[in-house]
Amino acid sequence: MEKKKKNIGFNIIKDDPTDGHRGFGAGALSLENVSPVIIDVEAGEAFVDMGAMHARSAVERGIKFLPNRDEVPNGKPYWIVWVTIEWREDGPYYAGVTACEMTVDRETRRGYKLLPEHVNRLDKSLKRHIIVEHMDEKSKRVLADFLKQHDMEMWNRSSDELKKGLEGE
Repeated sequence: MEKKKKNIGFNIIKDDPTDGHRGFGAGALSLENVSPVIIDVEAGEAFVDMGAMHARSAVERGIKFLPNRDEVPNGKPYWIVWVTIEWREDGPYYAGVTACEMTVDRETRRGYKLLPEHVNRLDKSLKRHIIVEHMDEKSKRVLADFLKQHDMEMWNRSSDELKKGLEGE
């Protein structure tokens, strides 16, 4: 009889993990309200790709990522932005927005990103932080426009910190 290993890795738990039972995974953070928005810096486009939750977005697939930027001199620049949506009495809003740098060279199938930074920024987004000040101005505008087009009311309910961070006002 084959013994099945219990996976105590990263769990994505739908619904409330503590309603009813106190078993395995109880109290784990739910990642249900986080979406990875990928910004193609050169194209000036933003799109959601849920595959990025496990480093398997269309941009990342088939790429070997290296932690040294110099090893990917011709990398095309991207941002992965972790967007957390929270609900208040007056409705949903963008609560956590944190950006991570990434470059991809399709030709050599190599890319640059710092995995610990991506994990930490995802965590910061879940904890309602806004970390966008290191983004280039064009990408900030692309992200602001994307969030507004997705839902202007959510944008309006979001913090001044987010609006100032992306629009500089």
